[in-house]
Order: sequence, then C-alpha cells, then structure tokens
Amino acid sequence: MGEHVIRLPDVGEGVAEAELVEWHVKVGDMVREDTVLAAVMTDKATVEIPSPVEGEILWLGAEIGDTVAIGSPIVRLKVAGEGNVQEGDATPEAPEAPQLPPQEKKVVPDNPAKPAAVEPEKKQPVAAPAQPGGTRSAGIGAPRREGEKPLASPAVRLRAREAGIDLRQVPGSGPAGRIGHEDLDAFIARGPQPGKVSGLVRNDRVEEIKVVGLRRKIAEKMQLAKARIPHITYVEEVDVTALEDLRAGLNKQKPGADRPKLTLLPFLMRAMVKAIAEQPHLNALYDDDAGIIRQYGGVHIGIAAQTASGLVVPVVKHVEARDLWECGAELNRLAEAAKSGTATREELSGSTITITSLGAMGGVVTTPVINYPEVAIIGVNKMMVRPMWDGTQFVPRKMMNLSSSFDHRVIDGWDAAVFVQRIKALLETPAMIFVEG
Repeated sequence: MGEHVIRLPDVGEGVAEAELVEWHVKVGDMVREDTVLAAVMTDKATVEIPSPVEGEILWLGAEIGDTVAIGSPIVRLKVAGEGNVQEGDATPEAPEAPQLPPQEKKVVPDNPAKPAAVEPEKKQPVAAPAQPGGTRSAGIGAPRREGEKPLASPAVRLRAREAGIDLRQVPGSGPAGRIGHEDLDAFIARGPQPGKVSGLVRNDRVEEIKVVGLRRKIAEKMQLAKARIPHITYVEEVDVTALEDLRAGLNKQKPGADRPKLTLLPFLMRAMVKAIAEQPHLNALYDDDAGIIRQYGGVHIGIAAQTASGLVVPVVKHVEARDLWECGAELNRLAEAAKSGTATREELSGSTITITSLGAMGGVVTTPVINYPEVAIIGVNKMMVRPMWDGTQFVPRKMMNLSSSFDHRVIDGWDAAVFVQRIKALLETPAMIFVEG
C-alpha cells in the first residue's frame, strides 16, 4: 500500500489561488477515480475537484472558507501500489479535517440490573403531583425547542420518570444544557409554574455563520463599491401602459419557435443602447487607481440575478448588435445557467453597465449599489396600476419607477437625469425603440 497526495490543480485563467467552498468527502471515506472531492471558487466560478485515483481518505488539507494556493496539497489517500509519496518525502502539514463535535459519554451504572441513580442515604424531595397523563406540567414555555432531546444521565432520567416529570421542561445548567440532579431538585422545589398564555419563550441562541464562497465575494464587492464610489441615485416614474400593450401583442404573435416570450427587460436593454449612443461616457469602467475612464463601444449589460447561492451578474454581450428577441433569448439562457450554477466565468464578467430588478418584489424605490468599477446601474421597481390625471380626469395607468445610481466622480447629476429621461421617453413611446438612427 502507498499514499497519494492530491494538490489543487490549475483551474485556468492564470488564477494563483482559490477558496475552498465545499468538501464532498471526509476522512475514512473510500473514493473511486473521478469521485468529486471538493469544490473551489475563483472569482464567481465554482470548480469541482475530482480524484484521479481510487483509495481511502487519510487527510484533508483545508477547511471551508480557506484560500488555497494552486499546487498546495489538499487531500492524502491510501492507495493500492506505491502512490506518489516516496519514503523520505515530507508529509504535508495542514489543519485537521473538520470533525463533528464529540458526543457526550453516557453514564453507565456498574450493575446494569440495578440503576445507580439514587443513593439510598440521600433523601429525595417530594415530587409535585403529576398531571393527567403522568407528566408534570411545567408551563407552556419550554426551555428547549420542540423535538430537541434533553441531555441527562440515566440516573437523572430514572428520577424524572418516577416523579412524573417531563425532562423537556427542565432547564439544564451543565455543558450544552445538560440536566443534573441539582437542576431536577430546583425544578421540583419550584412547583408547578403558571403557564404563559402566549406560549412565547426566550431564545438566547447565538449562531456563528462563516461567510464563505459566493456570499463572501458579494460582501467584498459591495464593500468595495460603497467605499470607493460616491453614489448619486436618481428616481423617475415611467408610464409603461403602451409598452405593456405592445409587449402583450408581440407575445401573442409568436411568429417563430426561436422567438422567446418577451419580458420588460429586452425593451429596457434596447432603450439603454439608444440612450448610450447619445451619452457614451455612461458605458464605461473607471480605473480610479490609474485615474483612467475606459469608455466602451460595445454595450455589455450585466443583469443582476438572485440565485439559491446568492447574487450573480450574468452578462449579455454586445446588446447593440442584438434585436429585441435576441436579447430575450440570451437573457433566458443566462438566467437558466446562473440558477443551475453552470454559468462560466466569461458569462459572469465583462459588463460595462448593469440592470438590477427584483420583479414584483421591486418595491417603490430602491438605491442600487453600482457594480464596481462601472459608473452606472439602472434599477427597475415593481409595476403598479395607479390613477393618473390626463388633464380632464383620472385614468388607470401602469406605472413603474426607475431607481438608478451613478458614480458622482465621473457622472454629473445633470447627465444622470438626461440619461434616465431619455430612457423614460423611449419606454413611454416604445415605437421609438425600433426607429433606427
């Protein structure tokens, strides 16, 4: 038998390190060739690490959330044959693999036939009368969650059973809430407690959750954006009644199987392209370290999308070269890839301006955070039917707010307002979106 060390492979793109976000195995597991051992994250792309050999896991070299350099040992296995670790080679050192907390040892009486719980010379307090059903009432509010098993030795359990006491109602003062004889004595001495009508109980639990993987990437990106970009947010309401009528009409036609069902976003994307043509400095990235604004000809729109893992931003490239239905088809494809976790690094990078939308959950007004190092983000709020005055009477109209943020270092408030007003005009007169020139 030999040992085989698996090192973190080069995951491409010139990446020098990656964050370990998931272990699929533990020490002692038997794995086959190509069994997925772990998942690592680089930027926003998650890569699975398979085993190149068959063997038994002896050692895991990192914990969830650790940043591991390319080429560092991450797994050691016992394998048939010589393996790749020769006698005299240094054994890699790393923290022990994460283990579950050790279980408390149960107290077992010396004589199983005779419970060792109650000492004969010790006089036990008289238990309060049991309630119907054999269980003494301790009030509605229990000191532990429903279904949580109380920790106690067999001796304590025997005393409680003989006294008709439900141990779930007894607060424990020992480690992890373990119930001892003194806790049982105190509970009996208190007697029946008046139950709380509401059934509410205090919860003093504090849970520490390590920020790892995509959630850590999001946190770092948001912190960087808010720390370095002075935001200006501009909110304007848009009458999308005509746009919704047009969208419904186009969706009813369905002239070809290649044409997807249109949402509002492809119309907004095409409106942004026309507005950017008049203000190209909004389609840019600001390298504030170098003091350079990189203004792009191609309009690459990031679409902030919520997934089970967190917020990701797939990018529709070259929107200026796509018509309404092409935008819709690419949106659907990228949204599905983002939700399934199969989006590539290329599909999640390269945006020059971003749209953020929460759909029906979009609220009335939001203050979007710019996708650093971009200089603008367009926020879509929820659509509502509201009474609007047309000069003679109130009429129902479909209204929607655009809440948009801009980098005030490079975008003046006037330019921001002109940009949003141009998009508003195009959405309120949607036929203009299709007019070339």
